[in-house]
Amino acid sequence: MTSYVIPLIFLTVLLISALKKRNAYSVFIEGTKSAISLMCEVFPFLLAVMTAVELFRASGVSATVSQFFAPVLNLVGIPKELTELILIRPLSGAGAMAVLDNIFTLYGTDTYIGACASLIYGSSETVFYVSSIYFSKSQVKNLRYAIPVALVSTFVGCIVGCLLLRI
Repeated sequence: MTSYVIPLIFLTVLLISALKKRNAYSVFIEGTKSAISLMCEVFPFLLAVMTAVELFRASGVSATVSQFFAPVLNLVGIPKELTELILIRPLSGAGAMAVLDNIFTLYGTDTYIGACASLIYGSSETVFYVSSIYFSKSQVKNLRYAIPVALVSTFVGCIVGCLLLRI
């Protein structure tokens, strides 16, 4: 069944473009041009964030900070194996995906640690990236509480989620 999804999408797009009397090929080319220009604009920022996150992990700073916070997180019900994921997730979705993949490889997906990792990854956001995009477009000048509130609410969501999984 899944092998028919891509051809079905392709045929649906062609049918809709025929019904709207639009040239599907020229619309596709226009979309591709705008996607390439967007990629050229965004790529340097993504490269910088991915490099910083990888340096954070490869230098051992991430592991050291994770070990420092592990006892505190363990007190609130979050396994120590998930501290790196909690630290990386607000910074980078790709970096957090790498940490999540490592957790799945080491502990499995059907374990309590795997379930908590899935919950943390799926219910949190890259706070700094989203905030920078949102605030740059909305022209908000007073950012006093926005990012701390987002980080605290993400952390509280992780705690509550892991506690609910334990029940």
